[in-house]
Amino acid sequence: MELKGIFVPLVTPFAADGSVALDALEKLAGSLLDDGAAGLVALGTTGEPAALTAAERSAVAGVCAAVCADRGVPLLVGAGGPGTAGAAEELAGLAGRVPGVAGALVTVPSFVRPGEAGTVAHFRALAAASSVPLVVYHIPYRTGQGLSGAALLELAAVPGVVGVKYATGGVDQAAVELLAAAPAGFSVLGGDDAVLAPLLALGADGGILASAHLATARHVELAEAWRAGDAVRARALGHRLAALAVAAFAAPNPAVVKGVLHAQGRIPTPDVRLPLLPAGPAEVARALELVSGLDH
Repeated sequence: MELKGIFVPLVTPFAADGSVALDALEKLAGSLLDDGAAGLVALGTTGEPAALTAAERSAVAGVCAAVCADRGVPLLVGAGGPGTAGAAEELAGLAGRVPGVAGALVTVPSFVRPGEAGTVAHFRALAAASSVPLVVYHIPYRTGQGLSGAALLELAAVPGVVGVKYATGGVDQAAVELLAAAPAGFSVLGGDDAVLAPLLALGADGGILASAHLATARHVELAEAWRAGDAVRARALGHRLAALAVAAFAAPNPAVVKGVLHAQGRIPTPDVRLPLLPAGPAEVARALELVSGLDH
């Protein structure tokens, strides 16, 4: 499986009665693919999976799988957890529960901080048990576990591990080392929206970006510009999309994104579930202003 381009980690829309609005989810997913997204992610952090029931998570994954199958694009599903045995069991059954799923987005074990050797061993065990390929989600400011360039390259060599969502909060030494030596067939996808452009400039294959809900085609244009070596166009667009990313994360994700999507009439409510709270009017207005400015 080759992962290139812009992937959108879908929000979970809620109806006015608090239920999951599956019809809105289906339409939103289709519109993002119409705008050029290379694929989708269901039940990533942006989808609030911890706030969904098991039945809701199953329904969301099913809708996303059907849309992606109809369009012939890959679907990644957020899965796993800090315990190796439990995560391995979940991943072993994922292909059966979500027919057509291309891979699983699996976070580095959070809170337990197993060290680099423990993290690599964890993913070796998961890859051996999993029914689908794995994309490592490296986000140390949430997990508490950092990884060196050497550890990332060791993960990249694990059979069944096909990529990484790289979200360390910036472009660091480990990113440079990884991008310089990543093996063929291993995809590096930016996960920090505001620093997507420099990662693409260094050779990243694309990104998994919540703010791409709001300007999908422009994010696709950015990735294509860097791939074509058009640095002048890419640099200017990258600055504008970075500003949008900052605005989109002015409140805890996905509150601003949902506020904008609701204001645009694309989802029925801007609601999030506790412990998240909705974004404020000023935060939503600022993001809307920047989205509108991208057309000029």
